Amino acid sequence: MRQVSHTLDTEHRSNLDLLGRVEQAFARAPRANAARDPDFIKLAGAFGRLIEQDIGRHFDFEERELFPRMAEAGEGDIAELLKEEHDAIRAVAAEILPLARAAAAGTLDDSGFDALKRGALEMVERQVAHIQKETMALLPLLDDLLDEDMDRELAFAYASA
Repeated sequence: MRQVSHTLDTEHRSNLDLLGRVEQAFARAPRANAARDPDFIKLAGAFGRLIEQDIGRHFDFEERELFPRMAEAGEGDIAELLKEEHDAIRAVAAEILPLARAAAAGTLDDSGFDALKRGALEMVERQVAHIQKETMALLPLLDDLLDEDMDRELAFAYASA
């Protein structure tokens, strides 16, 4: 596995773990208690960071560096599909980021909790399906598409971003 593929795969696995914990938290957290539950507040902070930092950085890198290379190699259809999924995930993320921040601050009210739950569960579903597609299609393609020098250059660029 190339460095870029390995790095993206590691992030995918980490994100899947966090998304699973988010899904579990909403399945078991009573609405009235969530705003005061220290574990829920901590998880909401991690979820907010995922939305703010990881999604933007990860998606921007793929769209800027990887998808054009895929299109040049005749894999533009999968690149376009993944980009469309990025756009849909970003739309959900934009809606729930303020709610995740409020939850992390311990200031989320019941209606905010309900909205965050709906949005978070939608995001979990979209992200998990998207990660599965990237794991099955994007990562193996990168191993064929990138030579050692380009892989090293892109891995360094991503690490520096």
